[in-house]
Amino acid sequence: MDEHVELIGGTEKREIWLVAYDPAWVVRFAAEKRRIEAALGPVAQRVDHVGSTAVPGLVAKPIVDIDVSVRDVEAEDTYLPPLLAAGYLLRVREPGHRLVRTPERDVHVHICETGSEWERRHLLFRDRLRQNAGDREAYGRLKLDLARRDWPDMNAYADAKGPLIAEITARAQADSRTVSDTGRT
Repeated sequence: MDEHVELIGGTEKREIWLVAYDPAWVVRFAAEKRRIEAALGPVAQRVDHVGSTAVPGLVAKPIVDIDVSVRDVEAEDTYLPPLLAAGYLLRVREPGHRLVRTPERDVHVHICETGSEWERRHLLFRDRLRQNAGDREAYGRLKLDLARRDWPDMNAYADAKGPLIAEITARAQADSRTVSDTGRT
């Protein structure tokens, strides 16, 4: 783990439990989006459903991941108090990113800066998995394989997915450049 990452509450050993895609995740995202927008108003410049629960047909941990883009992630006073008041708990603080989650740990809200690499990577990866069955299936197979192993914490599991995530994201980036270069939309 990066020395600049602060895990509030320390590391947590949790079982990696994957389930088939559930359309109810879209409904849960919509409810959480309304909750976030009510708490933050225009401070939330974007609120996006990301992660595996945002990809129809992909196995996932039943945890809805949401990216909230703000003008300055380091200006915690503009977004953190309202999110805490709305019932979220601070879990991660690192340069360029914060994570709050529900007490039940079934919703993770990632706060990043509008236009940041964090935002771009999450959206590219999500969109690639939604559009490319081969990458979606490969990622699903890897997740199922990794879920069978014993992990010291969820961060180790996430790190193990990193190389394939990087490959898929690179393909998505290359494809987005090709579309941009050829003028296709």
